[in-house]
Amino acid sequence: MLTHYFSTGRRVWLISILSGLLVGLLVGCAHFAAIYHERETRFDNITGHLQHYLNDAFHELHSTIDALQPLTQYPCADIVSELTTRAAFTLNVRAFLLINRGRVVCSSATGAMDSALDDLVPGIDIRKPIDISVLPGTPMMPGKTAIALWMRNPQQADSGVFTSLNANLTPLLLYPSRRDDFSGIAVGFDHVAISSFSHQLVDPYKLNQPPVREVRLDGLPLNVYLYASAWPKENLQFTLLLAVMSALISCVLCFYIITLRRHPGKELLAAIRNNQFYVVYQPVIDSSTMKIAGVEALMRWKHPEAGEIPPDVFIHFAETQNLIVPLTRHLFKLIAHDALTLQNVLPPGSRLGVNIAPGHLHADSFCQDIRSFVSSLPASHFQLVLEMTERDMLNEKVATQLFDWLHEEGFLIAIDDFGTGHSALIYLERFRFDYLKIDRGFIAAIGTETITSPVLDTVLSLAKRMHLTTVAEGVETPEQASWLCERGVNYLQGYWISRPLTLMQLVAAHDEPAKYFRSSQPSITIQG
Repeated sequence: MLTHYFSTGRRVWLISILSGLLVGLLVGCAHFAAIYHERETRFDNITGHLQHYLNDAFHELHSTIDALQPLTQYPCADIVSELTTRAAFTLNVRAFLLINRGRVVCSSATGAMDSALDDLVPGIDIRKPIDISVLPGTPMMPGKTAIALWMRNPQQADSGVFTSLNANLTPLLLYPSRRDDFSGIAVGFDHVAISSFSHQLVDPYKLNQPPVREVRLDGLPLNVYLYASAWPKENLQFTLLLAVMSALISCVLCFYIITLRRHPGKELLAAIRNNQFYVVYQPVIDSSTMKIAGVEALMRWKHPEAGEIPPDVFIHFAETQNLIVPLTRHLFKLIAHDALTLQNVLPPGSRLGVNIAPGHLHADSFCQDIRSFVSSLPASHFQLVLEMTERDMLNEKVATQLFDWLHEEGFLIAIDDFGTGHSALIYLERFRFDYLKIDRGFIAAIGTETITSPVLDTVLSLAKRMHLTTVAEGVETPEQASWLCERGVNYLQGYWISRPLTLMQLVAAHDEPAKYFRSSQPSITIQG
């Protein structure tokens, strides 16, 4: 409840939400950038490995072909056996063809031949040292794509070795270590390639998606194309989830930090340091003389942003947060500051009521706090009345010893707001009080047919039998005052007499009672 008066809830939530959104956006972007970088690095690694793998394979093939180059000068019958053996033990080779003066003279698959290479593979240019072509099929294996490789004999023009290779991409597909966003590869040149997407030749630039990487093999007019999905759905979902979770956690954490920084407990201690508290004094009159018999000192808090904080709010909070002791000490300090002025407007022997919470009564510093407070007041001018509230239970053994000590020191003890706590009658039975302050709830029932009216009669009778001085709180009408006076209530306190007055107002009331006392009784005055 206290936070309602001085926290700016909407602003705190707005700041927290905006901070959460900002953090979520930053985390999402950072994660997006991280997985993008990791993805790009992975693609670079994949293409690098594929390039290395194919370069090694073609380098091995190149060595084999170099060993076959001298055989182009021999009759096919003499070399076909070795040619067939070489083809059988060289990975992915369908056939080796020996070319002499532009004509195929020997094949590892069919033996002796006499055909022009241009007729078999029109796309190959035997004038080049190395040439390559992608074929939809070969005579021995029609319909199955192949790679045709020509390597010219460096010692003789128009002679060399022609090789047809299986277009088997399975080893390449198995090579990447991760395939969550790796969709396929293609091998070829220009606009003709074999791919993992189709058994037919494809244009690598006209597939459903452009290649994310394209690398050239060493010494060969052959490219490797790597394909991947734009973004894996799982990555996007995880990025979104991470951003949302980060936003929520940041929002809650920001709200917690802000509210912790603006925690009411810290706000209350800061208010003490910044002198935001002040004291008002509510006059108490003697019902027999209608003269001021004393005042009750009440603490007020004027917050610079929230304005006046209700006493019930901050006092209750101070008790729950174990801050009632520093708050009461501050009240003592404020009263001591006003004491010399109070001495001038209140007669000697005037009651000075101060509220004491059970939490302060049970504190180890209580006795010293009371001694220090009394020593700060004018000597022998005020009769200190310590008003005990019923919000918390009193420890019977400790309270009894302290009450005995207070009486020995000459202080009076009152039970405040009698009838509202859970232990009122138990208090009267266990502890020795001097004053019984009747709660305003009973006073308000005077003149009405409510269940509290006979209870009030019982309370007054009980107080007389126990020889307790009675003080009626919350007296607001002359009818209530008359009823209480007729039944022997000793002191009256309430708006019918006066609202709580600041020190300056109390001084002014000393000179002009009618201006500050609302009662129609002209005899109510301050005797000074």
